[in-house]
Amino acid sequence: MSRLRLYSYWRSSASHRVRIALQLKGLDYEYVAVHLAADGGAQYSAAYRALNPQSRVPALETADGVLTQSMAIMEWLEETYPDPPLLPATAAERARVRAMAQIMVADVQPLQNVSVTNYLHEKLHVDDAAIEAWRRAWVGRGLAALEEMLERSAPGEFCVGAHPTLADACLLPQCASAHRFGVELGAYPRIARIERACNAIGAFQRAAPAQQPDAVR
Repeated sequence: MSRLRLYSYWRSSASHRVRIALQLKGLDYEYVAVHLAADGGAQYSAAYRALNPQSRVPALETADGVLTQSMAIMEWLEETYPDPPLLPATAAERARVRAMAQIMVADVQPLQNVSVTNYLHEKLHVDDAAIEAWRRAWVGRGLAALEEMLERSAPGEFCVGAHPTLADACLLPQCASAHRFGVELGAYPRIARIERACNAIGAFQRAAPAQQPDAVR
């Protein structure tokens, strides 16, 4: 196939960050909705498991085969479609971008993921109020760490420098989750400023959850 096909769910943070990368790259793609909640979850269907045995979104169908895991997909996009770049020119700055991205992708988002909170609820019998406190605690820790990193680094309109990078693509979905979970971004002024700068860009607007064809409005 020549056209990219993205298997996505409108409110999935991992799908959201890949949509941002695709939009920033100006790439045309087909959107295929995978409903994570209806009828036990379409991600567990035999048809979807044939694409992604992990039963998670996103998956990106490409001429190179089906790609999974959002960071791997975005790195592939960067290598395959290098313009405009989403990684800076220097090795040091690329490392900073990846570190910031991994805070969101590896340290925060998995702990708020529905698979984790369902386990807390169903297996450990944690009540809803405690689960909400769990989410807010881990989101807050990650945002606080990133805020401090931003304070220590050279000033820029975005996470690293004057242009959006993979770090911003990973931060914005986490900001959306923070709003959902009642985490006040006013406590993180640099992050809030970057969120505003990103949301003023058409690519981020088009990738937003509410703009997806499967969004529940």
